Amino acid sequence: MQNNKEWQAAYSVIEQLEYAGFEAVIVGGAVRDAILGRPAHDVDVATNAMPDEVKSIFDRTVDIGIQHGTVLVIVPAGSVEVTTYRTDGEYTDHRRPEEVQFVRSLKEDLQRRDFTMNAIAMRRDGSFVDFYGGRQDIEAGVIRAVGDAQKRFSEDALRMLRAIRFSAQLGFLIESETLKAMQDKADNISWIAKERIKAELDKLWVGKDVFNGIKKLKESNLVNYLNGTFQAHDWSEFNTQDKLLGWAYFAVLQGDHWREVLGDYRLSNKEMAFVKAVLEALKALKNGWTKMDYFLYTQQELEAACYFAELRQLDVQMPQQSILEIQTALPIRRKQELIVKGTDLLKWSGIKGGPWVKEALQAMLEAVVNGECANEHHQLKAWFEREYVRKQENT
Repeated sequence: MQNNKEWQAAYSVIEQLEYAGFEAVIVGGAVRDAILGRPAHDVDVATNAMPDEVKSIFDRTVDIGIQHGTVLVIVPAGSVEVTTYRTDGEYTDHRRPEEVQFVRSLKEDLQRRDFTMNAIAMRRDGSFVDFYGGRQDIEAGVIRAVGDAQKRFSEDALRMLRAIRFSAQLGFLIESETLKAMQDKADNISWIAKERIKAELDKLWVGKDVFNGIKKLKESNLVNYLNGTFQAHDWSEFNTQDKLLGWAYFAVLQGDHWREVLGDYRLSNKEMAFVKAVLEALKALKNGWTKMDYFLYTQQELEAACYFAELRQLDVQMPQQSILEIQTALPIRRKQELIVKGTDLLKWSGIKGGPWVKEALQAMLEAVVNGECANEHHQLKAWFEREYVRKQENT
């Protein structure tokens, strides 16, 4: 787990900092995941070297968060974020400190972190520095705030949602005093940018125990300050590794208000388009999919619709073959494959252009997809003259 390039880059940086006479350790989620035997790709380093001292040691650095003591160090093995030990000043927006103070003490730095499982440091020799019982809590499967939970959540309200996300990801319980503080401070989540909340929900949807995560949203009172309907029983069988599938299922549970709710979480246009397509495919499934449905929607969108129909135990006509097999058998798979263009229709008809061209191309596309006409110039021209031009002349 610790032999990938990210870990090797971090070890290289620590070695050079130690050679220069400073202390340096790996901190954060990478240490937690190493203890759990999980892969970690963001391997961050903390040090008692001041930012300028860090920059003087390495040939290539980038100031990515210098005001908070973070320097990106670039070594042959890769890039590593190196942050000076610090204590945080006053939090006025329930998210970030107004100022930070750099310190030389690792214990002070770890004391400001959110949960005990994230407040463990690892030395280059693989030994741990654990002042707050983080390893014990990991072994017990417990999420516990470092120090005063009420203070931790007053400082940064997003930590409450992180606790729930970790609970879903790891299947951990939230310690009673930590949960009580979340209940007391739940209204502070309103201070957090919706983009940050979305990022946590992205990770919640792909957790191994989403059902437990949704339950904790209710128990913590956070549901009272989040847009949308969160009912744990709806998620009891849900499981995915695709956050988009999570948002699409969340949309299904919102009914007619899905667009308003998901819009509040600042989903991108691409994400909203996927959700819309899945909901349309799910609606079409109630009458059984036509060839055009298999043409219009991607395999991922159709499979999502089938999955949701099963989860919701809907009375629908499920496909008898694999979706991929049906799609592969279609005459064409993309609109661009239609061999005829609008210029052909104008030439064949001698009629002035207008909205009818788009309508005719759509009708022709459907005829090809449904196997009523081959995707060949001669046959399409004959179909066009027979099915479209004459009908237009008779209206």
